Amino acid sequence: MAEILERSGYLVKVRVEVPAEEVQRRYEALLKDVAKRVRIPGFRPGKAPLKVVEARLGREELLEDLKEQLVETTYPEAVRELGLLPVAARVVEQELREGEGFRYVAEVENYPEVKLPDWRSFELEVQAPEVTEEMVDRALEELRHRYAELSPVEREAQEGDHVFVRTEEGAEFPIDLAKALPHVREALLGKKAGDVVMVPVLNEQGEKVREVRTEVLEVKALQLPELDEEFAKTLEAESLEDLRSKVRESLKRQAEQEYQEARERAFLERLAEELEAEIPPSMQEAEERHLLEHLAEDLAARGVSLEAYLKALEEKGEFEKFREELKQEALKRVRRSLAKERLAEELKPEVSEEEWQAYLQAVARSYGVSLQELRREFGERGLARLKAAYLQDKALKEAVAKLL
Repeated sequence: MAEILERSGYLVKVRVEVPAEEVQRRYEALLKDVAKRVRIPGFRPGKAPLKVVEARLGREELLEDLKEQLVETTYPEAVRELGLLPVAARVVEQELREGEGFRYVAEVENYPEVKLPDWRSFELEVQAPEVTEEMVDRALEELRHRYAELSPVEREAQEGDHVFVRTEEGAEFPIDLAKALPHVREALLGKKAGDVVMVPVLNEQGEKVREVRTEVLEVKALQLPELDEEFAKTLEAESLEDLRSKVRESLKRQAEQEYQEARERAFLERLAEELEAEIPPSMQEAEERHLLEHLAEDLAARGVSLEAYLKALEEKGEFEKFREELKQEALKRVRRSLAKERLAEELKPEVSEEEWQAYLQAVARSYGVSLQELRREFGERGLARLKAAYLQDKALKEAVAKLL
């Protein structure tokens, strides 16, 4: 039997009672299970009488194990019976008496109730972007650079050139001066094929630790195609003016997409800020751990451990600031998640099987796997979470579309 003793916001106190006969049955089952595994001198494994096993291990210790088992098995059923969605719980009281069954009280952090603000009255202060002719000119110039070719030049290296080098170890490779580290670019600028230079190697503090003897093999410059009718036709445009028109339309589509995404972000931020909900501490703490895990992965990719990073923050006196920012970011993420979830419950967006399969195909392509592999990798629960997230994103778009 389970009942709610007290409810205050997300915090719910629950009492669960297990009948005496069920406690006795579970105790006997526990004792038999232990007897199979325990070794007692004078008896073959699993053959010692239950009374001997009980005396050997101690009834009190066995009863402690029994309490843990009873909580583990009855708690999930109790919260289902009471209609709760726990995010965390702890046992605060428990009592086990001979012949009277087992009673315990659990303090449950329940999934928060969320009330959305009157979002239909929101006015989003997001400016619609304008596509100018200057933007079209820049895009055309980027196209010229994308289709540029590298050609050898008989002169010193200049900004934007590619310098092909050979090190003293015999390694040969090109260096794009536009992307090279400052000290490397400085060493190679003004050098031509055949020159030998000493390129410095710096440590993490920017101090020179040694020099590498480097021979310049060749200097190549980017040769940009002329912005003319012939170039336009290579890009499947009928004319230069047609190319400009296509570029302009592409920029407009991109600007419209960015505008809609900016509106959705602004809407979600305001929705999350103004919703009414008491956030259980365990939800925020779980999100903090999630953020730290992502940070650890990013740092590991750069060869830095999370422990070293946090220690460096402490040494600089910035650890407390980091912790506070982590908490605030975690809270914002939890509120955004609750806002999207509640919005989807309110709007109930629908997705056809055809639309869902097309989305799954797109996700599979982004992962570089087949649809079958994606299904196998995610499993039923993973696909269910993916579909819930897709419906929440769809609800967000529908909500923004309803605004003036």
